[in-house]
Amino acid sequence: MSSIGQLESAKRQILEPQESAYHRLVMLEPKGWYSRDYLPHFDRSGLVQGITFRLHDSMPASLLERREKEIQTLSPSLHNAERQKRIAAYLDAGRGACWLREPHIAEIVENTILHFDSERYRLLAWVVMPNHVHVLAETYEEWPLDKVIQSWKTWSAKRANEILGRSGMFWCRDFHDRYIRDAEHLANAKRYIEQNPVKAGLCRDGRQWRWGSAWQGRVPPSSSTATSVGGA
Repeated sequence: MSSIGQLESAKRQILEPQESAYHRLVMLEPKGWYSRDYLPHFDRSGLVQGITFRLHDSMPASLLERREKEIQTLSPSLHNAERQKRIAAYLDAGRGACWLREPHIAEIVENTILHFDSERYRLLAWVVMPNHVHVLAETYEEWPLDKVIQSWKTWSAKRANEILGRSGMFWCRDFHDRYIRDAEHLANAKRYIEQNPVKAGLCRDGRQWRWGSAWQGRVPPSSSTATSVGGA
């Protein structure tokens, strides 16, 4: 087998969980509402989800805890929005090692996200920032969101650590997700993702940022990836 074939085989071993009774009965069941650490998640097939995951050193746990204490008196309707606003501002400042700034590693992450597009989920928008990633995608019944994100992290971390000559944690354990309510919410989420490099001062136009769905050099998507809730 060629080196390329060996690489693809290894990749599928990681990204494709082994079929088993456990996989069929447990792994493939969307969870509905559940939580990990500070973050609530909602996992149900057929939803369009806005997803953010970040490098493990991008925001110290002590700072995250302090931010939580600062907003703990806010009402539930305001708490999560304010929390995400503060985290986004911190991440956009480019904290931590920012390994995703390295083109080879950004390419690995982007290709990992693209690999199972239209097979396990439907991508609508994405951007790879220096220390975090945003994705807008429609979930499919057979692939719960947390398992999809776990597969992205597992493969990309393995390859990135090999390039960096390091070992240990690469991604933060948790992720943030928010389901898209309607067409207006979808348009706003897509705009935010594709303009995030501009907001962070990395470029003047989102189309200039190489590692995102808005990149002007990208081949236009097919009609199957039109940005509409529910595939309409």
